[in-house]
Amino acid sequence: MSDEEPWKSWYQADGTPGSDATQDVPFSSPMPSTPPGPGAGRSAWPEQPPAASGYGGGYGGGSPGYGGAPTYVPPGGGTPVRGGGRRWRFWGQPGRRGRRITLIVVVVLLLVIVSVGGTYFWVNGKLNRTVSLPATTNTSAGTNWLITGDDSRGGLTRAQQDALHLGTTGANASDSLMLLHMGTGRPVLISIPRDSYVPIPGYGQNKINAALAFGGPTLLIQTVENVTGLRIDHYMGIGFEGLANVVNTVGGVRMCVTTAVPADPTGDSGFTGLAAGCHTLSGPQAIAFVRDRHSFATSDLQRIQDQRAFLSALLSKATSPSVYLNPFTALPFASASAGAIS
Repeated sequence: MSDEEPWKSWYQADGTPGSDATQDVPFSSPMPSTPPGPGAGRSAWPEQPPAASGYGGGYGGGSPGYGGAPTYVPPGGGTPVRGGGRRWRFWGQPGRRGRRITLIVVVVLLLVIVSVGGTYFWVNGKLNRTVSLPATTNTSAGTNWLITGDDSRGGLTRAQQDALHLGTTGANASDSLMLLHMGTGRPVLISIPRDSYVPIPGYGQNKINAALAFGGPTLLIQTVENVTGLRIDHYMGIGFEGLANVVNTVGGVRMCVTTAVPADPTGDSGFTGLAAGCHTLSGPQAIAFVRDRHSFATSDLQRIQDQRAFLSALLSKATSPSVYLNPFTALPFASASAGAIS
């Protein structure tokens, strides 16, 4: 018997250890089906042969897709020897990469759903739901919202009143009054002039804005329903401080005017005027802009147009990607809006 191990002859080209012609059997090469030489029987194959250089430490390298090395049966019989091939990692096995990606996507979607749902209930809990709708027999297609802005100074400190140029007294009236109709085509927004004389239940003829001061939102809703014949389905009211906070949380509102707007000559609103062009108004500046009526010959009628233009600009800013995609802006805006609205 030769001194040289016969099992080396099938993985070395010339049978000489260290020869330049030595080459590894490819990873996927099949095992030899017959002994490497004549007369080489079971005794020529050790139970645990030494590690062959370049063959992964055994007779059977790992087979892709099976998670490890196959078992090698020596030619002529003998104890099966399991190769020392390297196992695949979890995400490297066939089919598992897709499952891992699917798991990540599902987890992300669950986090988004929980975040959105939690934010909704958080904001919903901040709304002031003290306004009650009066009983009515009126019916109308679609949905009608009554949107008001009141001049109440309640809850404001003297410093806050001075910052917003509100003075110390107010009639608690609704100086801004709008009807929003939705559900029957394009949404329609109609402004009701505050000086309109109408019958107020229990108070005779008076300015429509006085209904809020006489009986709060419920009486104001009833008055509007009697005058218009519409059914009011929802009410939304906001005060001076609430509007200023909402404007500040979105980083100001951009207003564009085609011609210069003069300052309020009386100084009551604190409006200092606007040059032709675009301007970013802060909370106090926005309040002054929507309150001013003394700068125009048409007085309150022009103020109505300014209020509608400002509301459009505020909604445009609030729904811009810079706000709703930025949680550091979107969440304070949602909180300020919900807390300011009745």
